[in-house]
Amino acid sequence: MLKRFVSCLLIAGSLALPLARAQSPQPPEVAARAYLLMDVTSGQILASKDADQAVEPASLTKLMTAYLVFDALKARKISLTQTLPVSERAWKMPGSRMFIDPKMQVPVEDLIKGMIVQSGNDATVALAEGVGGTVERFVEMMNTQAKALGMTATGYRNPEGLTAPGHTTTARDLATLATRLMRDFPEYVSYYAIQRYRYPGTPAANDTNRNLLLFRDPTVDGLKTGHTQAAGYCLVATARRDVPGLGAGKDGQRRLLSVVLGAASENARAAESQKLLNWGYTAYEAVRLVAPGQPVATPKVWKGKSPEVRLGRPEGIVVTVPAGEGARLKTEVVRPDPLVAPLQRGQQLGTLRVTGSNGTTVAEVPLTVLDTVEESGIFGRAWDALRLWIQ
Repeated sequence: MLKRFVSCLLIAGSLALPLARAQSPQPPEVAARAYLLMDVTSGQILASKDADQAVEPASLTKLMTAYLVFDALKARKISLTQTLPVSERAWKMPGSRMFIDPKMQVPVEDLIKGMIVQSGNDATVALAEGVGGTVERFVEMMNTQAKALGMTATGYRNPEGLTAPGHTTTARDLATLATRLMRDFPEYVSYYAIQRYRYPGTPAANDTNRNLLLFRDPTVDGLKTGHTQAAGYCLVATARRDVPGLGAGKDGQRRLLSVVLGAASENARAAESQKLLNWGYTAYEAVRLVAPGQPVATPKVWKGKSPEVRLGRPEGIVVTVPAGEGARLKTEVVRPDPLVAPLQRGQQLGTLRVTGSNGTTVAEVPLTVLDTVEESGIFGRAWDALRLWIQ
């Protein structure tokens, strides 16, 4: 049996836009084969075009390579200061390069910078061999990880992104990968904001990050460019801007992510990505409904050592709505009733449904148990069982 608890959230202000416009702001025209704009803070997709169309990822492939490298660092299978050899295979890689050769032993951290900043195919293969043993084994790891992340429309054939049959992905899968990369490895995301880097002894002219937004917009801090003749010019870009209404410090920052695929030029992919990001920040607002660690509801628990349980999300709850609509949001908790112990921390238990002023569902956020509630003793359980039976 489900029992609904309804509460209204009123926020100072008034509806700034007519309702029809507030429901679905019209995205700008984007000159690209496919695109997607996501509010990472709330997890909501704000706009998209052909987001599930199969496309070649080019060097956006290196986002998955980086994911596996960062995972190996986190598991202490490799270290940033560890040096890796440069194989003949890595040295002879075509396309963009870091310009390392078999005479070198290169630290992992420099290879990461070479892969991210210079989009070096040679650095990427050296890392793949260092983590996977062979490129072929590493590609197997890439595909296994893609499945684990829910990237159901992605297939990898190499770690660097050169054109190969079956080497495809989608804008939606790229958004999934990028958001998980930032969430799972926040300690390494700063590499994507590096504007210039080159390894000692390599060409000085090869030191500039190809993500032009890093030089144009101070709120942009990543992530990756890609280009082949078949893929066109691609960019996964992310920006983080302060939003006072969300809170102070990191809690007050709103992150958006744009995926632009198949633009006509390097400048076009940057301009179209900037257009999407700016539109997302102005056409939509983020509203914090619940602070981190605070409960949405504290319903009664039967047969437990605690008489109630806190339901919410550890990171709090933020929703994104058309600008001006945040003043008239309503929330509704839908959960099982009665709740009977034991209840484990992190266990999903109910949903927070958020609706706009006309009743349209804005978001449905899964709620979890914030604190474990253990079973009470035999007499407490027996007493509650009797009370439940009487009810």
